Amino acid sequence: MSDQPFNVLFLCTGNSARSILAEGIMNRAGLGRFHAYSAGSRPTGRVNPFALDLLARMNHPTARLRSKPWEEFSHATNPQAPDLDFVFTVCDNAAGEVCPIWPGQPMSAHWGLPDPAAVEGSDTAKALAFAETYRMLTNRIDLFINLPFQTLSKLSLQERLDGIGQTRDAPARTDG
Repeated sequence: MSDQPFNVLFLCTGNSARSILAEGIMNRAGLGRFHAYSAGSRPTGRVNPFALDLLARMNHPTARLRSKPWEEFSHATNPQAPDLDFVFTVCDNAAGEVCPIWPGQPMSAHWGLPDPAAVEGSDTAKALAFAETYRMLTNRIDLFINLPFQTLSKLSLQERLDGIGQTRDAPARTDG
């Protein structure tokens, strides 16, 4: 694999919550070794305010985050799209859709998570759902960025990527 930063695209249907959180987490945790993007098959056109609030409270830059269509990352519709190294779907709907052909022949995996934007109830319940999604994404991204990329074959790397998506994220501890 290259010494260049890896380009990573996180996909979800609406590109308003999970994929946005993943983009923010990866861009900070990747320490310049990874450049993250996010997009949706049917973007809502706005980032969920709970996602923006949580990322801001966790000291992630949020000014450039926006809900956008995945066509922005296809050379067929955007010749300036970055070549992608990895594409991860973070919702089951996006995983089942026919995706564009991505530039760069990226490796892909499904890292499905519950949708915090679908939680109904109080603002506290919604904020807790977003915090739990943030925690699960952080765990998966930490596993990913710490993989020994230089020593893994493509097949071994694909197995690891798929395994990260199957990670059973333990519930957050409440006992201190």
